[in-house]
Amino acid sequence: ATPTGAGSPTTPSSTTPAGARMGRGSAVVTRHARRGMVSGQRQVTVAHAVSPRGRPGRAGRERSRPRSFFPLHDAAGGTLGICYAARNVTAPDPTRERLVLLNAAADHIGTTLDLGRTVQELAEVAVPQLADFVAIDLLDVATAGEGPPTRSPDGPITLRRAAHLSIRPDLPEVIAEVGEPIRYPSGSLQNRCLATGEPSREALGPGTPWLPDDPVRWTGINRFGVHTHLVLPLRARGVTMGVVTLLRWENPDPFTEDDQLLIEDLVARAAVCVDNARRYAREHEAALTLQTSLLPPNLPRHNAVEVAHRYLPADAESGVGGDWYDVIPLSGARVALVVGDVIGHGLHAAASMGRLRAAVQTLADLDQSPDELLAHVNDLVMRLSDEAEAAAEGPAAAGATCVYAIYDPIARTMVVARAGHPSPAVAHLTEPVEFPDIPAGPPLGLGGLPFESAEIPLEEGSVVALYTDGLIQAAEQDIDVGIERLCFALAHPDRPLEEICDVMVRALLADRPRDDVAFLVARTRVLSPDRVTSWDVPPDPSAVRVARDDVSDRLSQWGLDELAFTTELIVSELVTNAIRHARGPIALRLIHESTLICEVSDGGHTSPHLRRARSTDEGGRGLFLVAQLAQRWGTRYTGSGKTIWAEQPLPSDIRAKPSISAGLDRSI
Repeated sequence: ATPTGAGSPTTPSSTTPAGARMGRGSAVVTRHARRGMVSGQRQVTVAHAVSPRGRPGRAGRERSRPRSFFPLHDAAGGTLGICYAARNVTAPDPTRERLVLLNAAADHIGTTLDLGRTVQELAEVAVPQLADFVAIDLLDVATAGEGPPTRSPDGPITLRRAAHLSIRPDLPEVIAEVGEPIRYPSGSLQNRCLATGEPSREALGPGTPWLPDDPVRWTGINRFGVHTHLVLPLRARGVTMGVVTLLRWENPDPFTEDDQLLIEDLVARAAVCVDNARRYAREHEAALTLQTSLLPPNLPRHNAVEVAHRYLPADAESGVGGDWYDVIPLSGARVALVVGDVIGHGLHAAASMGRLRAAVQTLADLDQSPDELLAHVNDLVMRLSDEAEAAAEGPAAAGATCVYAIYDPIARTMVVARAGHPSPAVAHLTEPVEFPDIPAGPPLGLGGLPFESAEIPLEEGSVVALYTDGLIQAAEQDIDVGIERLCFALAHPDRPLEEICDVMVRALLADRPRDDVAFLVARTRVLSPDRVTSWDVPPDPSAVRVARDDVSDRLSQWGLDELAFTTELIVSELVTNAIRHARGPIALRLIHESTLICEVSDGGHTSPHLRRARSTDEGGRGLFLVAQLAQRWGTRYTGSGKTIWAEQPLPSDIRAKPSISAGLDRSI
């Protein structure tokens, strides 16, 4: 307080008490003191400043100074002077700081389900708020899903560095890079923490018992002046996933019990996020393994087409879907090309994909048309969904899309049907890339509308691309942009197919796709006319002998005299059955491809029946003989009737068949 003349306010004199001398030299204090004396009103202010570095426990911390100025009055109400009170608030509120840090950690950690990103987020919260350096090391069981380690704490345990962060950007403290294995000496806090599941902290120095056994760490600790470290287990849901190590050297304060409690709470919360990411990564890996195991490992080589393919799983955040592709050999030198996409992600989608692929292969063996095949697959998807819903297991296959195409190298046409799937792209040799107008059926599993097929003429050397929608919708691009890029990738169909696939990946999938991507690229070939011969057969039993003679002559021209006996027998049985049990017109066709194919077509729709005739029967052995002589045989139905076909391996591929034909020759 400053004394003045009675009853009249004046400026403070040069002789002031100790309280007033606190503000000497400060223009702010002088201004507020003068204002309080003149106005007679109390003045309250709060000043904020950052404490100077180098003070123990205060480096870089904000401090506050509340100031109060109020006049002093005598009994008559006159102003005697001004009173100035100030308080330094330099110690932070530990409870408030803890809540703020934990709240920030909850917002920062676990933003994704990526394991590497999650542990890095934990490191970013710890440095520099809590430590000068943090290292997060995970056990291999963290990704395998096993329990905590059972080794003795005295034995070294190998971990793998998952993340680390330092206050220094060049990371001079690091002795193991991210992803590399790391081992701690026996008796170290890390080994003890893994064995007991309890956190530990200790001062580091010449007396630390395990440091002499680790000269690399000892050198680093001496170099940077590390004085203390804290090790905590990264543990959630009963599984120890690794350890978190924190070091201090720039911060002069050692880790206290309050620090340990705060960091324990932080690491416990982060461990749940890490465990979620670990579980998701394990499920993603299992789904990806299942998905890739259900895809064809090697597509069969076929003379009708040359194929190349790619499957790119989605990023880990999106999960594995149910995309698939297939190439299925059919009768008559034809081939089926299939690409499908199961709606959804994860194990259920991958398992449903395997079911649908098996169903498509089975139905393809029945030689059904594309629209009929999709109708049967649609029924299967609906039945599986109903069964799963009845069992309260969730939908086994909530839906799927598919495109199914049959290419005939003799007719040079492709018959295509699609179920909610993008239309194939056709790259002609002399014309722009075309997207044929294929009737769009409903996705599989919805039912209601029928499926329709369309026939596309193709010249030799054309490239057909079948793909899932993830290819043209990658990176959230507009679908029109995806179509344009696909046209660019297919613009030169004379290039090698593998090169075309690489261009498609670069042009449309610059980053890892958000959805699975599968595509199949096929270059069409045609069968030379001199490799195909057909005859019209009159419905007269005498025509059987003529058919055998015609077949024998053609085989001689092809240099396949070794197959003459078995082929004549097959032709004789099939033509005889058509004349006796079916109606005309009857046609016979021979195809010399990778196998010798014999086809007999008629106007009947009755299904041939293979049976074993009794010893007293005079007939009924025709199809049985055909099945014994042929490598494969079957029936396909057309709009005008049916075709029975039989395939024989060419002479260079024959292994066991000569003994069969020789036995038949002796019996006949």
